[in-house]
Amino acid sequence: MTTSSLVLGPMIRYVDETSASIWAETRSDSRVTVRAGDRSWEARTFAVHGHHYALVEADGLEPGMVLPYTLEIDGAQVWPEPASEFPPPVIATLKIGKPLRMAYGSCRTSVPHDESGNRTHGVDSLRAYALAMASGGGQAWPDLVAFLGDQVYADLTSEQMQDFIRARRDIEAPPGEELKDYEEYAHLYYLAWSDPANRWLLSTLPSAMIFDDHDVRDDWNASLSWKKEMEATSWWHERIVAGLGSYWVYQHLGNLSPQERLDDAIWQRVVRHGSETELDLSAELDSFADRADQDPESYRWSFCRDFGDTRLIVVDSRAARNLAPENRSLLDAAEMAWLDGRMRGGFRHVLVATSLPFLLPMGLHHVESWDEAISEGAWGKSAARAGEKLRQALDLEHWGAFQKSFAEVAAMAAEVADGKRGPSPETVTFLSGDVHFSYVAEVERSSGSRIMQAVCSPIRNPLPRLMRSFGAVMSYGLAAPIGALVARSARVPDPPFTWTRVKGPWFDNNLASLEVAPEGLKLWWETGVVDDGDHLHPRLKRVASLTVAPRNSQQHAARTGRTWP
Repeated sequence: MTTSSLVLGPMIRYVDETSASIWAETRSDSRVTVRAGDRSWEARTFAVHGHHYALVEADGLEPGMVLPYTLEIDGAQVWPEPASEFPPPVIATLKIGKPLRMAYGSCRTSVPHDESGNRTHGVDSLRAYALAMASGGGQAWPDLVAFLGDQVYADLTSEQMQDFIRARRDIEAPPGEELKDYEEYAHLYYLAWSDPANRWLLSTLPSAMIFDDHDVRDDWNASLSWKKEMEATSWWHERIVAGLGSYWVYQHLGNLSPQERLDDAIWQRVVRHGSETELDLSAELDSFADRADQDPESYRWSFCRDFGDTRLIVVDSRAARNLAPENRSLLDAAEMAWLDGRMRGGFRHVLVATSLPFLLPMGLHHVESWDEAISEGAWGKSAARAGEKLRQALDLEHWGAFQKSFAEVAAMAAEVADGKRGPSPETVTFLSGDVHFSYVAEVERSSGSRIMQAVCSPIRNPLPRLMRSFGAVMSYGLAAPIGALVARSARVPDPPFTWTRVKGPWFDNNLASLEVAPEGLKLWWETGVVDDGDHLHPRLKRVASLTVAPRNSQQHAARTGRTWP
């Protein structure tokens, strides 16, 4: 690590028309100041297990401002670094009436950006994106980048992470090469976010985040059997407490608006404590994380933001599960009610970001629904045990494996699309990652809004070529009708609607973008390409693109009474 008083960050997190939240990790108890021209804002750090963090709220701003800023620790400037090769970082507030433009993706491993790292993990598309943005090549800046899961891999660690583990404990003892505690999570986040290009990008581009399984462990909360197996180990409790506690600090806190932070019980402790001394949150955060794991309804990780005429709903599809066989659900009752309250019309687009694809390729969807049925006893106890092993071996635990939840959310989406929850939008679009290939699918409908699924995965963690072939075969062709027959053999009801592939699959490392444009919702995917062996400076290359136009603009205007610019 660097000897600077700044360990990690700064990261621009929540930004609206009049405020911006800037997160940083420091080396010691300190006062952190953000300075932009003649304006400044500051915050005292809080501590968690020997690490020190600050979240500075820059308020009193005006819509559409672009302010270069510096970060100071105890009065000394630490960001931007001297002689930085990147442009000055900026705070850019949202402009009223500006259509949303955002980037998104999931699944990013943290290995070196040299020839060896690119050979095993591919070119980091986020790094290629950062370099393209820094070059000033004319690409329009997005308002937000949304990371939809597996920002870090706590169970599949790199050589650099394993070196850190070996230096502090016996790596042969459980949990072995996987993460054990908060200290190891802190180092994993450092490896993920300290690359100079990506660090610069995150210091100037607002970000939102939601976890997926590898942020904690593969198949996290796949089933009650999985959970009981983990809880029987000697190391799981410390792991889940560290995983959720560090997630709150490094990822979730920055998702919240200033008002939402004031409503957060942990953040209230920081606010009430004042700024004269540093507050140590270690014990309270551990207790909170344990409670959030044992009682998922005690805390909500999901969040919702409106960007003018576009609503973005980011859904926790991991921690909020009800795993009881008699009431199995991907979203527990409280989480489902929260989502139900936000699935509303009156927007041009409703975007639902969930790490797991809502609309898997139909062949995979049927296989998952069949496996859920036999795992829960449709074919008897012996088949149930086999189904559970298959569920964990093949990661059969997406929305398709939670049929009750899938049907409920499908009904919500259809009601929004049919104008039963306010004026119907142009699209209800699910944004997802997780599966390590990208594609676009659409629900077959003849009226109302278009219901879409747009997946971007991975940012940097490609599938082996054998698995690519398996995924393609399972996704398309005869997989759908055969899968449907298999599902019916276990008495699984047919899905409430059908959907078909529009584009894909493709398996590159990608970062996707979307833009609300006059002609419709524009979507495109970009990957990093190395030229002439220059692995440190990949260029950005477009892989795929499409525009989702309104089904019928005249019909839409007549039905909703609204005409889009």
